[in-house]
Amino acid sequence: MNVHEHQAKEILGRHGVALLKGAVALSVAEAVEGARRLGGTLWVVKAQIHAGGRGKGGGVKLARSLAEVETHAKAILGMTLITHQTGPQGRVVKRLFVEEGCEIARELYLGAVIDRDSGRVALMASTEGGVEIEKVAAETPEKIVTVRIDPAAGFQPFHGRRLAYGLGLSGAQAGAASKLISGVYGALVQEDASLVEVNPLVVTKTGGLLALDAKINFDDNALYRHPEIAALRDLNEEDPAETAAAEASLSYIKLDGNIGCMVNGAGLAMATMDIIKLNGGEPANFLDVGGGATKERVTTAFKIILSDANVRGILVNIFGGIMRCDVIAEGVVAAARELGLTRPLVVRLEGTNVALGKEIMARSGLPIVAADDLGDAARKIVAAIGRAA
Repeated sequence: MNVHEHQAKEILGRHGVALLKGAVALSVAEAVEGARRLGGTLWVVKAQIHAGGRGKGGGVKLARSLAEVETHAKAILGMTLITHQTGPQGRVVKRLFVEEGCEIARELYLGAVIDRDSGRVALMASTEGGVEIEKVAAETPEKIVTVRIDPAAGFQPFHGRRLAYGLGLSGAQAGAASKLISGVYGALVQEDASLVEVNPLVVTKTGGLLALDAKINFDDNALYRHPEIAALRDLNEEDPAETAAAEASLSYIKLDGNIGCMVNGAGLAMATMDIIKLNGGEPANFLDVGGGATKERVTTAFKIILSDANVRGILVNIFGGIMRCDVIAEGVVAAARELGLTRPLVVRLEGTNVALGKEIMARSGLPIVAADDLGDAARKIVAAIGRAA
């Protein structure tokens, strides 16, 4: 689960990370009033969407008067902001964050992630703040300093000093950096986050360190332990189909292809997408109906797949272990009839009650194409889409 910048900063603030003061605004009037309460003569008006690159897209503006705050708020609020992370469709800005301005001397990068290879938390720092860390890693990896922390021992002062020195900080600044880095580590571990990123981490002209921007991703599987964080979810920032899938206990992720996939089991779903691509097709989604899907859940899965206008055909690939093939077949037939399915549909069933499942589909009178194995299924759906074009 993602949260907005202002929410991420509120969480980091609870862990001792140094921040500027800010105010959330849902209207132009609230933005102006927020700036007035903050005081000063310099503010930053920021669009709040779940995507990076907001500044490049015109979603972050400096204001040197309350009149400029109003002008920028009017321009940004309600705009469709397009960045490298939103895709060409962009995101509509529905909230703003008005923050104090500051004079910046240097921009740095700080991030914390779960390193699954080592089973540790990786803390990364770079002097190349304000730049996507992926670009730094690809072009100048020597500018990234990384320490991996054993969760049994936790964060230690020497971890902070190593990263601070790697950023070219010393003396009191190194001490302040170590405290801030400790807060970032604490937020990741204590809040069950999968990513905490501060980019940029700035050194001000007076020598202070501040988290100027912040991003936190949370592990959905741990949200039951953090109801206060789950309450921060903004459904306006999430794909409606993915939201509907979550409500139906389906694992669904929209992709850019045109072949809808319905599979039981995450590993089999990944293999299905790979074989579709091997045969020249492009999967439109990842969708795992799980091991105990009902006829109703299968029908819901079809509706979610078909809500994507790019889908030109559907491949159902079920290996019936806990899942019975006759239940899947009943769901497929019911969904095809209810939705008046006109797009090509290829079904591969194997496992428990497979003969009964195939019989149910054959007796349905619907144009369902049966497949013998996964390779056969992929070839048939790619060919069917080609004929339909």
